[in-house]
Amino acid sequence: MTLTATHLQEGVWQGILTTTDTQPAIEVTHLGKPVDGVTVTKGAAKGQWLVRVPVPLNAISDGVQSFLINDQRTGARLNSFAILAGDPLSDDIRVEIDLLRAELDMLKKAFRRHCVETA
Repeated sequence: MTLTATHLQEGVWQGILTTTDTQPAIEVTHLGKPVDGVTVTKGAAKGQWLVRVPVPLNAISDGVQSFLINDQRTGARLNSFAILAGDPLSDDIRVEIDLLRAELDMLKKAFRRHCVETA
């Protein structure tokens, strides 16, 4: 059984589950509690299933929120995803890199403008 993430959009995580099971049973948990509204529907290809996990509104809060996707029958971890939000991210290295990229873009534009004006 293999679960491949496809995207997270409009508050719904989606993935493609490839398995030989006729009807796979999966469980998604957040902070040890089951997530409601998870759907598993037959995919376009044989042995593929579309997994949709709605992110509960109460799970969107400061910090890192992790979701675990397990095979309900065996307990094996199939995949996971995390949502990062809020003030704790202000010290996150990814945020710093994004700010540096924005500053670099600004400097590149100013340098190009300067080169055009002095040429």
